[in-house]
Amino acid sequence: MKLLTTSFLTCAVKTCRSSPASFPLHFRDASLEKISIPFNSTFLLNILPRIDWTALQTTAAELGLSAMLPSENPQDALLAAQEAGEGGMDIAEDESKGTGIDEEVLKKLWTLLMETGVVEGKLVCGNCGFEYPVKEGVGNFLLPPHLV
Repeated sequence: MKLLTTSFLTCAVKTCRSSPASFPLHFRDASLEKISIPFNSTFLLNILPRIDWTALQTTAAELGLSAMLPSENPQDALLAAQEAGEGGMDIAEDESKGTGIDEEVLKKLWTLLMETGVVEGKLVCGNCGFEYPVKEGVGNFLLPPHLV
């Protein structure tokens, strides 16, 4: 399970739907793997606005990967460049050029989000404590009937 995936997961237990503590899910007993994937700055620049930076910082810290994460959200630099007229709204047209984001920062983020995955472990809700197992890189998000 790629770390990017966890940026979009929240607890599915019905009592957690309105609780802010149900996101992000927290890793426990996680075994990591790195799979090399060709760098794609266009994809990364287009996905950045959809990532909750605080949740990503929490996840990276829990997995001991904080060094791979820039101290500031690169999305802020992208927005500043667009407001200054340096980068167009069509990111795909220009790649990382003119976005105000250093390519090394993008490569570190790529490694963290796309190349780093959890093979075994659990994702735990911060609100109810329900554990979603991750086996062979696949999370099991099926709930028992009494929690649906």
